Amino acid sequence: MTSTSPPPGLARFNTLEESAAFAALHEACASTAWVRRLLAARPCATVEDLYAASDAAMADLTAADLAEAMAGHPPIGRPRPGDPTSAREQSGMAGASAQLKAEMLELNLAYQEKFGHVFLICATGRSAEQMRDAVKERIGNSPEQEREIVRTELGRINRIRLARLVEEDARP
Repeated sequence: MTSTSPPPGLARFNTLEESAAFAALHEACASTAWVRRLLAARPCATVEDLYAASDAAMADLTAADLAEAMAGHPPIGRPRPGDPTSAREQSGMAGASAQLKAEMLELNLAYQEKFGHVFLICATGRSAEQMRDAVKERIGNSPEQEREIVRTELGRINRIRLARLVEEDARP
């Protein structure tokens, strides 16, 4: 069996100074516990190893850690100004009608009032209607059900952001 070196972007990530790696990971997920777990997992031999470390860290997050992670996400339909990541991820809302945007705002507020945090969904590749339908469906969940759905959605978001991180790192 021949050992192969990790892809260039992952190799670069593996060798980043801890403070630079912390900053890059914290941009992907605002949970300090998640970031620390991924830092401890370095070096990763493959991108799949990085994803597995992310999934394991996500599974171990406490309710407080999840809240910290969610605080790093703007509401659907209102990406932070100057934040290309949330704008790109929420691009499905960009072409929505004013009526749909207003409905989404109302649903976001109702969701936030019930659960105490933003409605979180992996918005990449979803239309405005799909996101609206998801919040309508999920607002009926119990807080416990919703916390586990949020954990799953955060895991999906983190994988997409990690993929982008190691792909961007591969560029000269």
